[in-house]
Amino acid sequence: MTEMRSKLVAGNWKMHGSLTENEGLLGALKIGFAAGSQAQCAVCVPYPFLGQVQALLRDSPIAWGAQDVSEHAKGAYTGEVSASMLQEFGCRYVIVGHSERRAMHAENSRLVARKLRAAQSVGLRPILCVGETLAERERGVTEAVVSAQLIAVVEELGADALAQAVIAYEPVWAIGTGKTASPEQAQAVHASIRALLRRQDASLADSVQILYGGSVKAGNAAELFGMPDIDGGLVGGASLDAKEFLAICQAAG
Repeated sequence: MTEMRSKLVAGNWKMHGSLTENEGLLGALKIGFAAGSQAQCAVCVPYPFLGQVQALLRDSPIAWGAQDVSEHAKGAYTGEVSASMLQEFGCRYVIVGHSERRAMHAENSRLVARKLRAAQSVGLRPILCVGETLAERERGVTEAVVSAQLIAVVEELGADALAQAVIAYEPVWAIGTGKTASPEQAQAVHASIRALLRRQDASLADSVQILYGGSVKAGNAAELFGMPDIDGGLVGGASLDAKEFLAICQAAG
């Protein structure tokens, strides 16, 4: 890791939470997260809870964000939520291109690029998810799959778009399964992403945070974050447990 990159740990609550549960979880995070920590911490929550999260975290060092965003600024798009709406709730981050969106909602990389552009147009920082399925890993095409997902964004928006984004490498086979890529496996893919960024612009390779996601836990976080090209984590289930999530944040520095 260079001095230009700090660590980031972002929690993805997915479709979990309630007003009562959230109050307890966020209260514990506020107490436990050290304001002087060198690592950044964020939670990405379901849309209905953004108002509550904004109110509870407003005076804390913990940032917040959403789990998806519309490619459209406004219009007749029932059920969609625009980037400007997220901005009004104080969001700093928004996840785009999560594998569950790609698989369950048929989102392709071009659509993901347009969502990234919509987020950046109002100053949000997108967390761009990329990753391969188990079948793709077994065929030995991990690097090609991940590269294609990133190049689609570059072709649509230009390499500069990645400068204001976070990249999260999430092997699909390790999300919510309890399986985790070994630190060496994860580092190899992160290094290939860093090399792709360097081919676009050397400054990108030095500055863009690349997170690892896929069953990150307190027990494996330190070893994962110790890899030279892993700049933190996108954390799923463990982000719903304050003690576990705080331990992961602590492992990030």
